[in-house]
Amino acid sequence: MPNLKNPSPPPDGYRGRFAPSPTGPLHAGSLVAALGSWLDARQNQGKWLLRIEDLDTPRCIPGADQEILRQLLACGLSWDEEPTWQSMHQERYQKALERLNELQSAYPCTCSRQTIASALEAQGVAIERNQEIVYPGTCRPEHIKVSEKIANPSTDAAWRLALPPNLSIEFEDRLLGKQYQDLNQAVGDFVLCRRDGVFTYQLAVVVDDAEQRITHVVRGQDLLSNTARQIYLQQVLGFQTPTYLHLPLVLDEHGEKLSKQTLASAIDTGNEQEALKELRQAAKHLGLRNLPDGEAISIAEWLLAATQAWNRKITSS
Repeated sequence: MPNLKNPSPPPDGYRGRFAPSPTGPLHAGSLVAALGSWLDARQNQGKWLLRIEDLDTPRCIPGADQEILRQLLACGLSWDEEPTWQSMHQERYQKALERLNELQSAYPCTCSRQTIASALEAQGVAIERNQEIVYPGTCRPEHIKVSEKIANPSTDAAWRLALPPNLSIEFEDRLLGKQYQDLNQAVGDFVLCRRDGVFTYQLAVVVDDAEQRITHVVRGQDLLSNTARQIYLQQVLGFQTPTYLHLPLVLDEHGEKLSKQTLASAIDTGNEQEALKELRQAAKHLGLRNLPDGEAISIAEWLLAATQAWNRKITSS
């Protein structure tokens, strides 16, 4: 893992977060994200918050959230404020959508996946597996107007963000350097609220980061392609943009991202030695070297050494 860039702490202090979805217990990949974000917060004498992203209820597994909390504590990764659950804050996202409506930046869309695929096919656009589907603008009105009712599932309409033409976003990733995305070509008008009334990750994460005053986001590189969308939403809603750092992914034997969807095994936190073994594997993936490997060391002592190693890695850049 290359050296990181260390930004100056903001005047109001560092506030980071870990935001897992309760679709299963933590696996090796999610532990890397948790450890990296925790170490960055601790190295900056900041706060580390825990947010459970449980808006997509059909994918959530009952009890998985409590298992995640237990696993984190078993690994010594304690949080600094009460954990939050997205499902408890629907009104935040509703207000944000209403604000976007007032700004004439959102419009209803009744397109199905098949409708979008057919429209793209008619334009000669091939849709590849695991590729972002760029919305062709089928439902976008010529002039966006304020709608009286929004996010009402009975209308059977999703809500999309209307992008201005030629919209490109640039940002500096602390690990990967300068990033650039042409949002019109990469994603098009993206969904804020689904047809079933579920608010999307893009809207919810932006609202929650602003509500929790998050200054630094440390997460996996699988979320890198979402960042430009989130930065633009922050700009439209008048929110501050956090500093971003995207960590390398843990891959399986087929070169695919390790995930709950590919049946990744849960980390073993049955006892302190097993939990410490999992932490050491995560630290190795993060590129941290010369950490204590004796059996006598406690998790707390090891985490202190890991924080110092993270600091050395950052300050050596």
